Amino acid sequence: MTNDEFPMTKDRSTKGSSRSVSSFVFRHSFDIRHSTFVISAAMRLLLVLLIALCVSCSSKRITKANVDQVTEGMSKKQVESILGPPTSINNQDFVIMKKTTYVYRQGKDAVTIVFKDDKVQAKDSTLSD
Repeated sequence: MTNDEFPMTKDRSTKGSSRSVSSFVFRHSFDIRHSTFVISAAMRLLLVLLIALCVSCSSKRITKANVDQVTEGMSKKQVESILGPPTSINNQDFVIMKKTTYVYRQGKDAVTIVFKDDKVQAKDSTLSD
């Protein structure tokens, strides 16, 4: 028997193997796309949780204990490292001195810190113990 006598057998085996290869490639590419989707979804969820954690932690920086850490003579940078950026700033630049007021608001509570020549001069707080 030669290949010329049974041409269909040869064609069937070739077609069958190409089908199995193409189905393997399709399944493999589907698995890769599915894995990528799952990983990217997990990363997005992790990012959302991280942002929520940062926001929740940063909103609680205005506490009585943190305000008590602020002492006379501290620089603006030192105060911001403890309390974070102020809610509002009021600058008064006189010829003799420079006066800046930082106001921190959290709900109904407020903290006011007055700087004279960029050093803490006074602080006032409505925070309760």
